[in-house]
This record gives sequence, structure tokens and C-alpha cells, in this order.
Amino acid sequence: MEILKVEHLSKYYGKDATLVKALDDVSFTVERGEFVAVVGASGSGKSTLLHILGGVDRPTKGKVYVDGEDIYNLNEESLAVFRRRQVGLIYQFYNLIPILNVKENITLPILLDNKKVDDDYLDELIETLDLDERVNHLPNELSGGQQQRVSIARALMNHPSLLLADEPTGNLDSKSGQEIVELLKISNQKYNQTIIMITHDHNLALNASRIITIDDGKIISDEKVA
Repeated sequence: MEILKVEHLSKYYGKDATLVKALDDVSFTVERGEFVAVVGASGSGKSTLLHILGGVDRPTKGKVYVDGEDIYNLNEESLAVFRRRQVGLIYQFYNLIPILNVKENITLPILLDNKKVDDDYLDELIETLDLDERVNHLPNELSGGQQQRVSIARALMNHPSLLLADEPTGNLDSKSGQEIVELLKISNQKYNQTIIMITHDHNLALNASRIITIDDGKIISDEKVA
């Protein structure tokens, strides 16, 4: 079942002689429960794509449908609600709130949405991500890998339609990075979570079920991983 549909997506900066086509007529679909890696060199357009899919940056042209809804047909208030409820974002540098402990960071999106925390699901995420002994720790008391685990739990807490990971291992050593990708695979398999992961590391991309390669703002290959 299709959860994401991208049609003729373009993002331009500047004009005339200074025109830069960060994305140039990109189209693809993603099925619910797929784990897709988007790979490309620095400046290829992959992060721009992720930001547009997450409702963070508007395209110059084209459409993005999530669960059948054209998200850029929404007004700013509705788009903010979409980002909060339907997108889980994982960044390279974690973006945890330094004065909140692990449990408070994980539940923050739920509380900001004035919803009741599902304690059973919270406990399940904490156990799955091996954070049981860290729930009362502040971010500066955690390793980089542990901080990224917290950001994954936070991103999953709202049961998002899309989990978008922007170079999630870029600030970690190779061992911790592989552990984070394994945890993303677990969330994909255990919760049927749809994941789109941006990475420049082709070896990490092989952990996904599908690899989309971008160069100069265009998709140059789209293949299933054996």
C-alpha cells in the first residue's frame, strides 16, 4: 500500500546565471513499511529531498502526497500539525533538549501535542532501544550512540507515517553507527515503520530494502536490495 508519492518535485535556488537546481523533476513512490536509503555525494540534493518530504522546506514545483494528502496544499498551521504528528525526524546531531532527561525527551512530542503518553508503548521503546538504565539521565551523561537511540525513540513515539533519518550515523564511530542502523531495521520490522534514510555511506545503505541514488538533483538509479 502506497504511503508516499512524489511527483515531478523540483527545488531551485537563485535565477538566471546563478540558478541552482537542488532537485530537478524527481518522482517516486514508497510503499508502507519500506526501508529506503537515499544515497548521493554532498550537494547531490538528498538532504533537500528529505526536508521537503518532511514538510520543512517547500518545493519550487511538484507534489508530495503522504497518505493520499498533498501536504503542500495545506496552510502553514496544518503543515505544522502534519510535521508534528506524521513525521518522525532523526538528525545527525540528535537535537535533544539538554535540560530534559531521556524519558522527558522521548515523550516531548506527545506532550507538545497535548496528548496522553502511552506508557506501555513508551516502556516498549525504552526496552527495545536498550535505554532501561538511562531513563533519568540528561543528554550530556550519555554517549553519542545512546543519544541517537533517544532521538529514535522520540521520533517513533507518535507512530509517524514517515520516519526520516538525515545522516543518522554521521556523528558516530563505525560500530555505533552500525548499531543505530540495526535499530532502524528493528523499528522497520517490528512496527512496520516506513523509513527513509539519507546517507553518503553505501555500505550502510545496503541495510535498507531499497536504494535510491541521487546525483545533481536527479534520481539516477532506484533498486531493490537483495
